[in-house]
Amino acid sequence: MRILQVILAPRLSGAEVLAKGVAIGHQQGGHNVCITSLMPEQEDFEHISAELRTHGVLCLFPRRILGKVGRLLFLHRAIRQFKPDIIFAHATIPALYVRALPTRVPIVWVMHSGANDFANNALLYAERLLSGRAKAVIGVSQKNIDEYVKEVGSHPSMIVVPNGVDLSRFAQVGEASPSTGFRQIVQIGRYIPEKNQLQTVHAFAQVAAVEPDVRLLLCGVIENLDYHATIVKHVEDLGLKDRVVIVGPQSNVAEILRNSHAFAMPSSFEAHSIGFLEALASGIPVVGNAIPSFAFAADFPGVDLLDTSDTDAYSSALRASLSQPRATRPLAGLTLQSTADRYLAIASDVLNPTRVRLG
Repeated sequence: MRILQVILAPRLSGAEVLAKGVAIGHQQGGHNVCITSLMPEQEDFEHISAELRTHGVLCLFPRRILGKVGRLLFLHRAIRQFKPDIIFAHATIPALYVRALPTRVPIVWVMHSGANDFANNALLYAERLLSGRAKAVIGVSQKNIDEYVKEVGSHPSMIVVPNGVDLSRFAQVGEASPSTGFRQIVQIGRYIPEKNQLQTVHAFAQVAAVEPDVRLLLCGVIENLDYHATIVKHVEDLGLKDRVVIVGPQSNVAEILRNSHAFAMPSSFEAHSIGFLEALASGIPVVGNAIPSFAFAADFPGVDLLDTSDTDAYSSALRASLSQPRATRPLAGLTLQSTADRYLAIASDVLNPTRVRLG
């Protein structure tokens, strides 16, 4: 099978990292895979594209920023060059662009967003117009499916396929964190208001007041420049510059989690967060917001879900997590392999609609 994955931008973000893992898994399974994008490759993705190419995955990324017509033409050329049997379009914008092309290749749209993209009237109108061009719609959570039905209407083929994590990257569960002379709380995620890094900063200020050996690391794609600047300013205003490190996206997530003592996840909403899954797989104590998409982990050892907008409660939970041991969590069905297998099954069903699946 020739599989084309379409992403918005080659960057260190959840949808793109998942597409990378699935692509390598499919390529190793004997399929021919290509990843293409609407935007140029970001510097933080270069090591990932090198890994993709090492595994035989073709990468076709534009060399410069393109306008709307340019994006369509680039996608059209990528499809003509690779000649896929099926296309998986990750996220709303890539799915709209690829379905606007006059291609007969079956398209599967994967909805990754934790937000309701169809609150934007232009996107809603475009989706209603192009909905029928998708042979199947995958939601990484039931929330995706429910919002689609509410805003756009039902689709003949809608499937929930949770994101998965490569457990082999986090095989050190149960090992003690290395001694660095301080204990580290880490939050990993894009710098946008919905990720609530500011909540973590304010809660950490209370932790820092009574725990002199604790540090905070914030890292992720700097998507909202104003919000990122606000975080930096608040850290300075609180006198925490020596205790808080604020950096961009990092490629060594497994190592960061291994070297940290607690993981903060105060997001207002998520669909099915890769970062949350990686933290669970690493065994690190997790303090997260009590939102529906995290509820499946509420009873996992070392996981504390609460209202992170309550600064006192949030800071207390972070302090408590620092003294907790690492834990093994049940992640059956949430592995990268299981996600890749589900995608292949959906592709087979789309390409062979009359085939009777057994088992």
